[in-house]
Amino acid sequence: FLADMFANEEGGPEPDWVITEREQFSDFRDLNKDGKMDKDEIQHWILPQDYDHALAEARHLVYESDVDKDQKLTKEEILDNWNMFVGSQATNYGEDLTRNHDEL
Repeated sequence: FLADMFANEEGGPEPDWVITEREQFSDFRDLNKDGKMDKDEIQHWILPQDYDHALAEARHLVYESDVDKDQKLTKEEILDNWNMFVGSQATNYGEDLTRNHDEL
């Protein structure tokens, strides 16, 4: 994977992102420490059991759109960041924004 992303042809030091990726692989992705990722390790990486994707996306949308940082989104904050909401899986890629919502 890293060889496809970065070829150290000059023999110089590796960039920080390569070092970080190597550490991530060693510490978190290669669970059985055999130097490669098997089917179970890939599944755990892509679909971790302990990660709530919907909650993470909702927190991301609030964090990026909540201009006054009151942990509440106003209609204006949502409309000012419409492109982020339309591109989000949490809003069904914008489809949910066309429905009437009492909370808005």
